[in-house]
Amino acid sequence: MAYQKLGRDSSARKALFRDLVTDLFIHERIQTTEAKAKELRSIAEKLITLAKRGDLHARRQVASFVRRESANESQDAIQKLFSDLAPRYAERQGGYTRILKLGPRRGDAAPMVYLELVDRA
Repeated sequence: MAYQKLGRDSSARKALFRDLVTDLFIHERIQTTEAKAKELRSIAEKLITLAKRGDLHARRQVASFVRRESANESQDAIQKLFSDLAPRYAERQGGYTRILKLGPRRGDAAPMVYLELVDRA
């Protein structure tokens, strides 16, 4: 399995991806570096595919990775994934995210991108 280490050990990398994928599901669009977005895309697509399955085991698998954060008091990221995002992508066979390039970051010239869910509101 090939992946980028992003200058972090495995626990820090997992924590980074947990936070980023949770924010992606809550806000449906995040700004990050291109390397992080390319790695995060595969994780997010696998989690959306699990949510499309919709059974209890899939919900527990998603809950073991996605954090329990919420943008509003009505639902957290896991509930939004299963109630809003999974039905939205029920007919789609993958390709739930897109990467839009923004240009270099001002401080260190790292290539910045938007990672967003397609068909977002």
